[in-house]
Amino acid sequence: MRNFSDSLPEGWLAFELSVLRRLQFRSVADPFAGEGATLSYLKRWGARVAANDPAQWAFTRASARVENNAGVLSEADVEVVLEDAYVPRHRLYNPSLRRWFGETDAWWFDNVRAGVEKLDPSKRTLALDLGMAVGDYALSFDEETRELRQPLSRVFKRLWSASPSPFDNRQRNTATNRDARDFVSREQAELLFLRLPRPQRRGARDASWAWREEWVRGDGEFWDDFERSREGRLGARAEARRQYLRHVEELLDSASHLPAWAVAYVDDGLLPTEELVESVGRLRRVGTVYTKDFTELTGARAVIVTA
Repeated sequence: MRNFSDSLPEGWLAFELSVLRRLQFRSVADPFAGEGATLSYLKRWGARVAANDPAQWAFTRASARVENNAGVLSEADVEVVLEDAYVPRHRLYNPSLRRWFGETDAWWFDNVRAGVEKLDPSKRTLALDLGMAVGDYALSFDEETRELRQPLSRVFKRLWSASPSPFDNRQRNTATNRDARDFVSREQAELLFLRLPRPQRRGARDASWAWREEWVRGDGEFWDDFERSREGRLGARAEARRQYLRHVEELLDSASHLPAWAVAYVDDGLLPTEELVESVGRLRRVGTVYTKDFTELTGARAVIVTA
């Protein structure tokens, strides 16, 4: 099953937005921003958005799509990034790319990552965001469909030309790269929007987004420290439901100062919705539990618990 914590199936986003439309808030904090699609819409609705994620790839995407109100890449910027994209060197700066890509693609991503560093700091997140989209494109093909794939530099340019203009909602939107509990305890907002990471028994280095993290960081040697920093926290490996729910309650307890909560969850059988509702109810009176059945498409139900 796909990892819902960073990629939403078709229709899931519409469900989340339909529920959030019913709530009253002018500011929102999200400790696990992931793809940031929901937050981008909330920004367009005029809410002040505080996006956070412990993963650098998600922080980078939130910086480009949520915090950014006006910055764009020029055609000259794109040419700088792609200038040496297919020029091989004596070795890869980031050999971990060979874990995910063939040799030619690994060279492309390694060189483009180096090209991004030539840009002004304010534009690097925009280029990295596009590069991640190119990587998702490249990884969507298999041996049978590979011949249909376009050259990656062309894809980069097409994605750049099709990118929507940044939206300025005249708010001080922010993106941070902190531990989720620390972020929540310090943030001031009217609504906590918490999309719970799916319970995992494997490490983050095996997640569907792991390649993005290695590409954005520029190497693959950080995983031990990254996973050690998340031990005992929501988003880390959890061997049992009770352990996972304890992590959920600890994070929500850190958000006790926020007036309203909307806790989104994927009920795919690993954790019954009733147990999640009980955990939320131990900390605050539960308002409404919204659900939508996506079992025919994904084998799961979408759930949002308000409190």
